Amino acid sequence: MTDQSKRLLVVVAGVAALCVSAAPVSGQKKDGKAFIVSKTWHNQPDLQGIWLPAAKAVDNLEKGGFIKDPANGKIPYASGGAAKRDQNAKTAKSADLVNKCYMPGVPRLMYMGYPFQIFQTDKYVAIVSEYAHVYRMIYMDGTGHLDFPDLWNGDSRGHWDGETLVSDVTNFNALTWLDKAGNHHGNQLHVTERFTRTGPDSLLYEATISDPMVFTKDWKIAVPMVQKTGPTARLMEYECQDLASGQ
Repeated sequence: MTDQSKRLLVVVAGVAALCVSAAPVSGQKKDGKAFIVSKTWHNQPDLQGIWLPAAKAVDNLEKGGFIKDPANGKIPYASGGAAKRDQNAKTAKSADLVNKCYMPGVPRLMYMGYPFQIFQTDKYVAIVSEYAHVYRMIYMDGTGHLDFPDLWNGDSRGHWDGETLVSDVTNFNALTWLDKAGNHHGNQLHVTERFTRTGPDSLLYEATISDPMVFTKDWKIAVPMVQKTGPTARLMEYECQDLASGQ
């Protein structure tokens, strides 16, 4: 290689390095500016990817600081609600229907501890969980809720609030729990979810939970999520086994 060729190679490499360093990287701060989420083909904030809860909320929402409102971190049960929770905890092996491979419900599905993948189009957001082939659809087409009660994962209708996906979920049955500790709800459950991309590999899941038959007021949880990346990031095949029957 001639001296001129070597000098040219050095110049090209330097220009390439400059271009890479000058390109904005999603999630990095540039000139003091905060993370800016990228957009999908439909100009929506891009929430797509495979996500996992960064902390173990599924064991007990009242432990670990997941409840953000009320400030005491306790679920505001109406009379008898806490006693029912305690009874549920004593009989969890048979009473928690997740142990029989039933769908876990919302919001529990989101922090089960199994990875889930988000897909987006202009008309819906699909959430596919590794847990027992469970999936849910958040419809973004402006249609109203179905007149169809007693759904395990509810009926979800979404819209965008700036960079945040907001999902309004209704039409639940009363058979699912909120965690393994026996925290529960009734069939008047109403969940308002918020999904916000907070960094290149992070997402914040928030849910406001309402049920006038079980709680004295609405309450709110927040669970941070981390993205699984790399060539092995995928949902694996998971076949649920009925633990309650001992099989």
